[in-house]
Amino acid sequence: MSAKNEVASQTVDLPSDDTLVITRVLSAPRELAWRAWTEREHIMRWLCPKDFSVMFSDGDLRVGGKWRSGIRSFDGEESVMGGEYTEITPPQRLAFSHGWEDSKFFPGHMTQIVVELEPHTNGTKMVFTQTNLPSVDSRDGHSVGWSEVIEKLDTYLHELQNSKR
Repeated sequence: MSAKNEVASQTVDLPSDDTLVITRVLSAPRELAWRAWTEREHIMRWLCPKDFSVMFSDGDLRVGGKWRSGIRSFDGEESVMGGEYTEITPPQRLAFSHGWEDSKFFPGHMTQIVVELEPHTNGTKMVFTQTNLPSVDSRDGHSVGWSEVIEKLDTYLHELQNSKR
């Protein structure tokens, strides 16, 4: 069963109990969107839901390289996530495993994320897919969280584009 929800230029698709697909046209060229996903200086500015900040982000951007990032809510709640890069095809495709280190988010359970970037007349079409989610509740929670993260990404990219003019 598939459920869709339109938010601005974003589509959220829930094609199965363990899969989330978010499609969004980002307001930046593909090369800049790629850099935002792969360079620490950019990741530190957007890779967290609203009302959170990024505490740290470390990664070894190569197939088999590990990544790890921590986020903090405005009320002080901290969460740490990490995984391993499984595919890196600049500037169009990035794939990696993703898991939470803290107990409330299924510790030890790894999901798979694929980010695909295609040139688009208005910037970059991004298709974000997360699979192997452990439950429908997890899928739905990640849908909300990732939608907020991707909104922050697009806002950040828009600000970068405007600061270059």
